Amino acid sequence: MQRSHHDDPRSSKATFWLILTTVFWGGSFIFNKIGFREIPPITFLFYRFALATLLMGLLCLPRLGRFNWSTFRTGLVVGLALAATNLSFVLGVSGTSVSRAGFLNNLFVLLIPLLCFAFWRERLDRLSAAGLVLALAGLWLLARGGVDGFNKGDLLSTLCALFIALHIISVSKLLRDEDIYLLSFVQFATVAVVGGTLDLLFPSAPLSVTWVSLGSLIYCAIFPTVICFTLQNTYQRYTTPTKAGLIYTMDPVWSMLGGTLLLGERLTAEEWTGCALIFAAVVLPLSVKRLRERQLGIDYRAEGAAAD
Repeated sequence: MQRSHHDDPRSSKATFWLILTTVFWGGSFIFNKIGFREIPPITFLFYRFALATLLMGLLCLPRLGRFNWSTFRTGLVVGLALAATNLSFVLGVSGTSVSRAGFLNNLFVLLIPLLCFAFWRERLDRLSAAGLVLALAGLWLLARGGVDGFNKGDLLSTLCALFIALHIISVSKLLRDEDIYLLSFVQFATVAVVGGTLDLLFPSAPLSVTWVSLGSLIYCAIFPTVICFTLQNTYQRYTTPTKAGLIYTMDPVWSMLGGTLLLGERLTAEEWTGCALIFAAVVLPLSVKRLRERQLGIDYRAEGAAAD
């Protein structure tokens, strides 16, 4: 008899590590914002992923014998989606508050089913549709509540949510039996090349880097990049996409707390309400789906994990 998810210790362990990834991701908003004080966003992006590529390359040394054309091709395609995600991320965060950017980025959870419906005619359930309506109401309040309205940074942060969704979809559609570490190495290298190319095309003033901005850069290269990718790819298979999605909704909560406590950001009442509606738009559909899964007693592990 197959053991249920609730009795599987790997599920609780996965929950802990996935929550930790949201802490690291939330911190990336704060440390990017601090780093941008001295390092231009695109330059920061390049150095972050160049360092992440170096670190992942060292981790991949024992695996290089498995590297093949399929891994390179898949990693390149998925890496371009990751490059678009991170380019829009750094430009968005540099142009708005980390609190607003965090909640806007989290719209990817709603955009995934919408894109799957648009391109593959996968069914768009009523809960996701209702969430989209709530999210639009939240965006409208954010546009009204900010001093500058819905500014360029907000637009880029919303665009980032679209690219996050496209990256996740591309991973689910393209990944087969490739080595996850090698695939991450190719993705990081792709982002570094894109960032380096853009930095050459649009050069910035000479850098004057302090230990604060250098520390921010190192944090972003290690924790929300190398470590988070490794943790996500290792532990997400021990839970359902619904539960994982719920866990990931904590990301903007950490970024909001960090922005408020560390950067001194303050939101207006309308901005708070808009963020709350966007958060509810993501959490409520996922919570109902999660409740249904528990009631049905679904085994939450992926088939590959169950076979371990």
